[in-house]
Amino acid sequence: MKTTYIKVSLSAILLLGIYSCKKGEAVSVENSATDSAVAMVTDSVSSAATMTVENKQFIKTADVNMEVKDVYETTISIEKTVQDLGGFVTHSNLQSNVVSQETYNTSGEEAMLIKKYQTENTMQVRVPTEKLGDLLVQINDKKLFLNSRTIKAEDVTSNIKYAEMEAKRIKKTGENIDQLKTNKDKVKLDNDNMAEGNLQQLANIDTSDHIKYSTVDIYIKEPKLRTAEIAVTNTKNIDNKYKFNFIYDAKNAFVEGYYLIQKIAVGLITIWPLLLILAAIVYFLRKRRPLKAESTKIQD
Repeated sequence: MKTTYIKVSLSAILLLGIYSCKKGEAVSVENSATDSAVAMVTDSVSSAATMTVENKQFIKTADVNMEVKDVYETTISIEKTVQDLGGFVTHSNLQSNVVSQETYNTSGEEAMLIKKYQTENTMQVRVPTEKLGDLLVQINDKKLFLNSRTIKAEDVTSNIKYAEMEAKRIKKTGENIDQLKTNKDKVKLDNDNMAEGNLQQLANIDTSDHIKYSTVDIYIKEPKLRTAEIAVTNTKNIDNKYKFNFIYDAKNAFVEGYYLIQKIAVGLITIWPLLLILAAIVYFLRKRRPLKAESTKIQD
């Protein structure tokens, strides 16, 4: 009996151990599957941005348009991420577009201004090209809804080769110019060749910079309108309070009338020659009228 009990106990322990091992293996498989899924999501987000081809040079750019919960917080987060990745922000235009605003009077002196607005931001950042995929993954984590995302990789290998050949040509042209006799034509040729060489160097620097740093244009906005409640003064009541003051307005009207009399007097003094001529005409006409009346009586 005792032997049978021992066998049963050993069998139970063995079965429990096998079950635990299988359960542990299942959990391990499940965790591995989860890790693989995360890796696949990450790869799907960044594979286009992290693409490399042997003996090829690419200028990579990206354009992201998405909706986020809070534009301001997302902007701060993106700027910090860009800085941590060794990049920098070249443009950031955060603004709130006011859809409507109304003022409601709450008392004789106070009122409430209600604004309905939508916040958006247009950004342009630049990050080391090898970090472009990391940045896009970080940005993707902030989205509520992705409207669009475009990633471009422009092959500039042939452009770089052509720039190298142009540099050799410009150098050879400079050596040929140096062998010419010094005159006005030589000075002009040398100046033109140096100017062409400077432009070529500038183009090389610009291309190298765009290969090293990728440019990302980001547009983010909030999906719904926000409201802002701003305490303001009841301006209508203030206007009514000071709209009319009888004593002040009457006093001011009296003073303005006094000044008007002065202006009229000064104006009359200014045109005294005209008044003198007018008075002479009136006097002449009045003096002539009695003479005409006497002539009429004599004729009768």
